[in-house]
Amino acid sequence: MTRLFGTDGVRGIANADLTPELAFRLGEAAGHFLGDGGRGRIVVGRDTRRSGDMLEGALVAGICSGGADALTAGIVPTPAIALLTRELGADGGVVISASHNPAEYNGIKFFSREGFKLPDDLEDEIEGFVGTARDWKRPTGLDVGRRHEIGDARERYIDHAVATISGDLSGLKVALDCGHGASALVTPEALRRLGADVVSVNCEWDGMDINLDCGSTHLDVVRSLVMETGADIGLAHDGDADRVLAIDELGEEVDGDAIIAICATRLKHEGRLPGNTVVGTVMSNLGFEVAMREQGITVVKTNVGDRYVLDEMRAMGVTLGGEQSGHVIFLEHNTTGDGLVTALQLASVMRRTGSPLSVLRGVMRRYPQVLVNVRVADKAKLATSAAVLDAVAEAETQLGMSGRVLVRASGTEPLVRVMAEASELDAAQETVDRLVDVVRAELG
Repeated sequence: MTRLFGTDGVRGIANADLTPELAFRLGEAAGHFLGDGGRGRIVVGRDTRRSGDMLEGALVAGICSGGADALTAGIVPTPAIALLTRELGADGGVVISASHNPAEYNGIKFFSREGFKLPDDLEDEIEGFVGTARDWKRPTGLDVGRRHEIGDARERYIDHAVATISGDLSGLKVALDCGHGASALVTPEALRRLGADVVSVNCEWDGMDINLDCGSTHLDVVRSLVMETGADIGLAHDGDADRVLAIDELGEEVDGDAIIAICATRLKHEGRLPGNTVVGTVMSNLGFEVAMREQGITVVKTNVGDRYVLDEMRAMGVTLGGEQSGHVIFLEHNTTGDGLVTALQLASVMRRTGSPLSVLRGVMRRYPQVLVNVRVADKAKLATSAAVLDAVAEAETQLGMSGRVLVRASGTEPLVRVMAEASELDAAQETVDRLVDVVRAELG
């Protein structure tokens, strides 16, 4: 049986896979488990998807049915919920969002009272509750929870983000693509408060345009904006603004690996990088590892998923880590990937050093990488497919020390991701093409 929770909460097509009934049960579970059996307080936020209203209503009803109070923050970035949960002393937080996925998808993800993603064992308990505990005794009377609105939710988050950097961003011109998502209500304001000259697009929404040919998954929009306006930096968020990617003043992409490399190098220079160590994932580019080694910085790798990066960071006492996708965690400032905080940290390095982003990104040379997402019928068969495993082993032997291969199932979609890196682009492309053919033949 497929596990209800993926790498980042419960996701699916809204009103088909992720139904109001399921949202209600997850709300009850939040009240029951995060609120210590009820009488707790759960912070709730969402992104701009059309289905957000429907799922929020069901989720809040479930939280109240579980005996807890729902503190609703409205449309806010995912990292704002992690922050608010801690600041308000709540018992947990819940975000209704499918992050970078298309508008027809939605998701529900939980935070603990400390603002961290839930451990697997607690997710398993919640899943068991949702699937089997249909006749538990619900509270009645005064024990039923209530809904309360957090009137200053966005203001609290903006204030926090702005305070994470010293000085200001005056003199910087920023091109910004909010992706028709939650960042539209916070990032432009935070940048302007810090003195930046901001030119922004995709700051409105209709509920079905989130991530649609824009934002961090479609960088051509912000790249064009940078070139048209002569901006010093371009920034692009995904729908729930827990990640950000950048474009330099020459129109070149600065991905999560490069952002971490730039910030890690500066923090080490300032003596503020604990253990001179950062955490990445198995998707981190080889060039990132080489660059960090040259700077005297150790890279520790985890499985894909910010929760696994965070677990390793906490275990090692590391304060900086993240993913190539732009999901970067500055643990000193927030307990999850935070697109706004990351954007401000990167811009602050530009301001403090006086260096253009094109110069700063020169700290690493990105090895050519080819990634293909293959839609399959059953991604679970990947782990037991002898043909795929043999093809991967052969590819690794051919590339040797000059490249690497990664074939893995997506945690949120019916996809197998096939990736290869090599010192030459042709070698990476040929390797991926061969592996994609095998994956399609065997899985779907």
